[in-house]
Amino acid sequence: MDERDITLLKAISDLETGSPEKLHEETDIPVSTIHYRLNNLREAGVIENDLYDIDLESFGLGVTVVVEVLADYQGTYEEFGEKLLAVEGVTQAYFTMGETDFILVAHLTDREMVERLISDFEAIDEVERTYSTFVVSTLRDSHRVLQSYSLDTLVDELAEE
Repeated sequence: MDERDITLLKAISDLETGSPEKLHEETDIPVSTIHYRLNNLREAGVIENDLYDIDLESFGLGVTVVVEVLADYQGTYEEFGEKLLAVEGVTQAYFTMGETDFILVAHLTDREMVERLISDFEAIDEVERTYSTFVVSTLRDSHRVLQSYSLDTLVDELAEE
């Protein structure tokens, strides 16, 4: 990746669109170059998909719960993790080091759905304990990681000379 690729990816993150015309307005990179570079970034696996974001609260999934899972399992963490991911509502899952084995995030409709989620986790034999935290207010929830960096920092850290 070079500085232009990083500039494009940062603009996509900031503008929350992959529209070549809007990216051109933001970066002054020619539209034909944007198409070419976006295709190359897709082929390289840097750009994974073209998703429409949904406001989960407006949609009805406004209750966010963070669940820590302590488990005693045989086999790999990936195999056990599949059991956790099979629980409906889990949108993020992390295998962690320390006292907690997994951290999971779920977006749900109400307290009854939270109760079902926790019951589903605790029904898994290998789960020893769960700790759940209701999110009171979301300060930032973005899968657009690049928004939290300045363009200069990204270029300094990632651009190949």
